[in-house]
Amino acid sequence: MSETLTLAVDCGGGGIKAAVLDAAGTAHAAPVRVPTPYPLPPALLVDTLAAIADDLPGAHRVTVGMPGMIRHGVVVHTPHYVTRSGPRSRVDPALRAAWSSFDMRAAVTDRLGIPAMVLNDAEVHGAGVIAGSGCEVVLTLGTGLGSAQFDGGRIAPHLEWSRAPVRRGTTYDEYIGEPERRRLGDGLWSRRVLALVEGLRPVFWWDRLYLGGGNSRRITPTALARLGDDVVVVPNSAALVGGARAWELPRETWG
Repeated sequence: MSETLTLAVDCGGGGIKAAVLDAAGTAHAAPVRVPTPYPLPPALLVDTLAAIADDLPGAHRVTVGMPGMIRHGVVVHTPHYVTRSGPRSRVDPALRAAWSSFDMRAAVTDRLGIPAMVLNDAEVHGAGVIAGSGCEVVLTLGTGLGSAQFDGGRIAPHLEWSRAPVRRGTTYDEYIGEPERRRLGDGLWSRRVLALVEGLRPVFWWDRLYLGGGNSRRITPTALARLGDDVVVVPNSAALVGGARAWELPRETWG
């Protein structure tokens, strides 16, 4: 029997990355990345995924990680794709209505003709790094803040920590996201990452915290040394590796 191959797709605010991987997480072709098109109604995202799939080796199944609240493959809320021109631009009411309750898993399955799994992008990222024991939390640092929690390898109900206020009405997304990193520089921004970790530790009481996403590599050595032994910084490649490994998670965690 041929080995099962997974098309792993990481849908971000600025770009969409994809690769075809085997069960061990080994890519069978060079990963591809395309800019996220805006405005982005659901049909255009599905078309974009289909075009990416056409340029990669054939796969037996597909995993899609995307920002926002995803329940059983259905979009409850997505922060970037409801905007007119990308993250932090004006929300388009028509796009918000189009994305609300959109069954992304069914649409991808129908278009690609293979079984699909659609999860929050931080949950997919976590699938690529977790040990599968204890309470494990994943925070992704990129355009904004992504989060996921696992209990014994099972995905806990998703919480949009990025939307919670952290101070003076500022959300975690605004406090730690890419625009603030650019404004502050890596040094001051890294202090915010440290404050974020120290503030959330007594909330979660995690056994391990994983910091991933494209900006995790920008945390300064000084801040890294102060994060604690319960914190692990992981490469952004986990977002694609997790696409293959997510299928090994207990099935009831993703419906």
